[in-house]
Amino acid sequence: MLLQILTLLGALGMFLFGMNMMSSGLQKASGNRLRKLLSSITSNRFRGVLTGFGITALIQSSSATTVMVVGFVNAGLLTLIQAVGVIMGANIGTTMTAWIITLLGFKADISIIAVPLMALGFILSMMKSEKRKNIGEFIIGFALLFLGLSFMKSSVPDLESSPEVLSFIRGWTNYGFGSVLLFLLIGTVLTLILQSSSATVALTMVMLTMGWMPFEYSAAMILGENIGTTITANIAATVGNTSAKRAALAHTVFNVFGVIWALTFFRPFVGFIGNIIELMGLPNPTTIGLDVTSEENQTALLYGLSMLHTVFNLITTLILVWFCPQIVKLVSAIIKMPKSTEEQEVFSLKYINVGPISTAELSIKQALKEVVHFGRISQKGLDYALRAVNSKTGNEFDIYRNKLVKYEEISDRMELEIANYLHKIPTADISASTSEKIRTLYKIIGELESLGDSGETIGNIIVRRNLHNKRFNEEELKSITNMFDKVNLAYDVMIDNLVSVADGKSVDLTSAHNVENQINELRNNLRDEEMYKMESKGDFLTSVYYLDLISELERMGDYIINVSQALV
Repeated sequence: MLLQILTLLGALGMFLFGMNMMSSGLQKASGNRLRKLLSSITSNRFRGVLTGFGITALIQSSSATTVMVVGFVNAGLLTLIQAVGVIMGANIGTTMTAWIITLLGFKADISIIAVPLMALGFILSMMKSEKRKNIGEFIIGFALLFLGLSFMKSSVPDLESSPEVLSFIRGWTNYGFGSVLLFLLIGTVLTLILQSSSATVALTMVMLTMGWMPFEYSAAMILGENIGTTITANIAATVGNTSAKRAALAHTVFNVFGVIWALTFFRPFVGFIGNIIELMGLPNPTTIGLDVTSEENQTALLYGLSMLHTVFNLITTLILVWFCPQIVKLVSAIIKMPKSTEEQEVFSLKYINVGPISTAELSIKQALKEVVHFGRISQKGLDYALRAVNSKTGNEFDIYRNKLVKYEEISDRMELEIANYLHKIPTADISASTSEKIRTLYKIIGELESLGDSGETIGNIIVRRNLHNKRFNEEELKSITNMFDKVNLAYDVMIDNLVSVADGKSVDLTSAHNVENQINELRNNLRDEEMYKMESKGDFLTSVYYLDLISELERMGDYIINVSQALV
């Protein structure tokens, strides 16, 4: 008996591992398509539902889709009302897994060809083509999933040789509607433990076809699974921003509402599913009881459970899709936006607080959005540097110099946190092109951090100038301001290029080179003019600080052009 239980746990682990591998292979193979699909979502809630359904049906994981949606809301790539529609579609899409298991895992013994499939998958995974490697990973995962399901079926205790198991389960079925709630709780807890609604559904199907429980109680377990599956997104959202938490809560609201109406009309609902199966020419699963001796009865039970799972999510979606704005208002009322000052908001990460999303390929888009945010913060630091240079009094200068020191600290922190985020993306789960993008992002955040250092350096130059009681004249201030304007223009081009890459567009390297050439030419002209004036001017120290300032601004132009070049 103990060996059977351990075998069952091992088979369940094989099923879960296969499911994750299959999903991972599909996600890597279709990462770019998923990015484009998600970016094409409009405020049309029905299109969002179709998108959620399509993605989940493709990657076979509603948890992956939901966590992805939470990450995209956190990253500002989806609005909350768009996310609600996608989550509804994901709940329908996850029912496809139950149908695949029903039609292939029980009706046909896929485990017979599982080992040959793994051989094929291994051969593909050894090829140089990234696409073939991903397809190979999918095939191996597919084989392991059904091999695990086969082991689960064979390792569940036989009720004829272990009648005590049946009497134990039957003891839970004597409480009327209380038994329904009990099995609902079991389904919820199982999904919480396994972190996979598909695994819970598969386990429920095995127990149902082995005669462990009548159809109505397995139906209650399926309802419980819909509540348990919400925990994954809520865990992902705990470190996200307010919008991410609201998206995860919307997922919970959807499933809890669905379970409430299904429990309210439980007997009629289960009877309705039974009638559908009867219309298909099979026995009514609600009248079969524990009689699983015939193949026809087993088929009716499996079809009934898959049909119930699908119809439940379809009805819930058809009801709630009209109330997306109300759901958004509800979750917004429950999770309120924290009060924070503008300064605190500026200095925080906006897009990657939730950590890498389940799809490694899609994590890059979040990182790119954060790098754009980093660039804009850096550009704001340039404005404070100009104000520090033009300060008329010591107190005014101290205000802006403190700002520059703070921005330098922020750039250090942002570089570290973005690098940590990129480091968390597992290299085994990304394509070669995405791996190259990660290396590019490492280089870009290094250049942006150097821009923060330059801002503080400019502040230090002015400190030394003030210590020697030197001031720039009007002509020098005009030239410095002109140099700042050129660097600011370079920032604009750089940020436009970062945004273009984040949106999947091409980089305008010509404009970046043009403004870089303008900065270099202006630096050369100003330096030559100052060198010519130094002898007649008789103020060597002021000229030194002036030239240091011009050189540092030209250096900032170098860092900025490096970013655009890295993007190419």
